[in-house]
Amino acid sequence: MDFSRLFTRSLALSLSVLAFFAVLFLQTTAQAGGVVKIGVAGPFSGPVAAFGEQFWRGAKLAAHDINARGGVNGKKIVLVKGDDACEPKQALAVANRLVDRDEVNAVMGHFCSSTTITASEIYDDAGVLMITPASTNPMVTERGLPTVFRTTGRDDQQGTVAAEFVVKNLKSKRIAIIHDKTTYGHGLAKAFKAHIHTLGVTEVLTDGLTRGEKDFNALVTKIKGNRIDVVYFGGIHNEAGPLARQLKEQGITAPMVSGDGIVSDEFVMSAGGPSYAKGVYMTFGADPRKIPAGASVVAEYRKQGIEPEGYTLYSYATIQVIAASMVGAGTTDNGERMAAWLHKNTVPTIMGDKSWDKKGDLTVLDYVMYRWDEKGGYGEVE
Repeated sequence: MDFSRLFTRSLALSLSVLAFFAVLFLQTTAQAGGVVKIGVAGPFSGPVAAFGEQFWRGAKLAAHDINARGGVNGKKIVLVKGDDACEPKQALAVANRLVDRDEVNAVMGHFCSSTTITASEIYDDAGVLMITPASTNPMVTERGLPTVFRTTGRDDQQGTVAAEFVVKNLKSKRIAIIHDKTTYGHGLAKAFKAHIHTLGVTEVLTDGLTRGEKDFNALVTKIKGNRIDVVYFGGIHNEAGPLARQLKEQGITAPMVSGDGIVSDEFVMSAGGPSYAKGVYMTFGADPRKIPAGASVVAEYRKQGIEPEGYTLYSYATIQVIAASMVGAGTTDNGERMAAWLHKNTVPTIMGDKSWDKKGDLTVLDYVMYRWDEKGGYGEVE
């Protein structure tokens, strides 16, 4: 008997068995544990990176808290950051990378309406659920893309709230409407304009400015010459701040009113300090920091020395919604089933219960007016 050959065969068989069970063990471990990849897409660089930071803070703590409770269907959430810099072309590249290379299971984002509209086509084609916590342009959901949702309101809704406040509360008759020519800014201004017309008021002046510019004195001079009693601005804090400062520097006492694009302490900084931001009004959802369901989360942020302003809690809630859709639909990789579940169910979040209509818009909205104060903070207008 050739013992050497028998030994070699036995060794080969043993190694094969060990290899089989090693592979089986790894597969079983992956199935029992594994991960859920959620893309967090937004402006992590560029002029509105402050909002990207809000996105990341919200998503990071939400993922941590959900993972601490066992994850999603036994899988841990892993966040994958995608920086679009609020540029549509870059958002297109980010969306393709998240889908093709990173193979994310869902996406929270984007921030700017123009980037969300562009990227959402990629996600929908791939059957990936996308929920934006911040993009308010109506076209985000008006195109009928089944896997596209939002956890914020729409410009035609906040524009209406602002118009009602300006005409009925401020009693304004001579209104200037300024926007930054972006999808978001122009859309918000358009919604505001449409509603003041239904209230019997026609704007005295409509004009645009260019993103990135800081000298608006020629525009301010035009506003002053038209004896404007309210300036409505559709845009982001980068331009809103300098505009607010230059209005006051030229002695214009007419209040400035804007939207959720200035809900960041960056607005105060860009204005040159609280004295220039003081008195500026803005529309935003009812302060999520005051909702009882999120009290413990707000306390945790403040314990870390972080004030959860702006879209921080919106982002946290959006991760909760994505996780709930996966659990409810019984899948982590079928965006269409997850979307179908969301259309039929209500999700409890730190911002209260959320439900969606057939377009992917929230069924209950809560836009209110805020006013910036002398300390550089903002509070609801009673």
